[in-house]
Amino acid sequence: MSPAQSRQQQRAITLLSLAAFSSAVSARLCDPMLPELARHFVATPEATAQVISGFAVAYGLLQVFFGPLGDRLGKYRLIGLTTLASTLGSVAALLATSLEALVLARVLIGVTAAGIIPLAMAWIGDSVPYAERQATLARFLSGQILGVVGGQFFGGLFADTLGWRWAFAFLSLLYLISGSLVLLEGRRNPLTRPTAPPPGRGSGVLQQGRQVLAVPWARLILATVFLEGLLVFGTLAFVPTYLHQQFGLSLAQAGAILGLFGLGGLSYTFLAKRLLKQLGESGLAQGGGVLLALAWALLAWGPAWGWALPACYVAGLGYYMLHNTLQTHATQMVPAVRGTAVSLFASAFFLGQALGALLAARLYAGAGAFSLFICAMLALPLLAVAFSARLQRKAGETPA
Repeated sequence: MSPAQSRQQQRAITLLSLAAFSSAVSARLCDPMLPELARHFVATPEATAQVISGFAVAYGLLQVFFGPLGDRLGKYRLIGLTTLASTLGSVAALLATSLEALVLARVLIGVTAAGIIPLAMAWIGDSVPYAERQATLARFLSGQILGVVGGQFFGGLFADTLGWRWAFAFLSLLYLISGSLVLLEGRRNPLTRPTAPPPGRGSGVLQQGRQVLAVPWARLILATVFLEGLLVFGTLAFVPTYLHQQFGLSLAQAGAILGLFGLGGLSYTFLAKRLLKQLGESGLAQGGGVLLALAWALLAWGPAWGWALPACYVAGLGYYMLHNTLQTHATQMVPAVRGTAVSLFASAFFLGQALGALLAARLYAGAGAFSLFICAMLALPLLAVAFSARLQRKAGETPA
């Protein structure tokens, strides 16, 4: 690749990262808002959690639509269109007059935002050699990670100051700007133009899905990321509520503390090459599970809110160690239908999040935060070790 093409590729990936930032902000924006939304709409925690699970279900289900469409029409342009379209749901959330209307608006955002991050990962998979892909995906993830930080921080900040509606006004502007920039880049950058699909991409949606699910390794990755989404983000969604109710922190403070999850992930993007070299892929996954268990233990037994600071940071670092390994393999599950494969990966991940939010809401309301954190602490390292062992067998690695 020439220096000019390298610059074009980097610019294209940077703008995809901006679109991913917008998507991640919308995914996590409501986490610190839950107590305020429950008060505003006089609703139970389970009912209010639907603003998270509704987004996640819509986001997860629509992956099966956008993946094949991206394979056929061109991923980059479709990313720009779906990012821009997400402005509509954000405006609807801004204007919602009931909890039901807000949940519906969140579903609409999930429908359109479903075409952003998975298609961006698939485009990177098409454009970047496998040897460079994990590091490139880690750099791309910086936008998504900063979006996690921003969503959690701004959700709490607006809820505490100007009001929760202003959070959606901010989100509307963010989607409008990022979507316009990605569309413009898709028109002027030759590297973003769709190429003729390779053999296997002309088949129907169901056939492409069956092609992915016929691969045992793909089924294992999809099951693993489903459980990862359920355990990590179902639990994480109630950390601000716990800090607010247990220690009397404001929603802005609780959201800022949860933002350390994203900073832990951002640290991973700078350490990814070194960690991969030292630990290997299987060691990276194992280490991620151990750090996640440590984080939930700190939250479960921490006697003061200050323990949440290292807990959230360590959780972010551990999560991205595990998740980036899964993501890298997702881009290579079935290269002939990469868009469909990565979209099914994202679908499984967000459906896991949706179920996790509902289960966590019930467990939090019935048994309390301690039980919720302990369940995640026990289950996540088991999941990571099981995936790591299978990865070692597949790759012929020795344990790191």
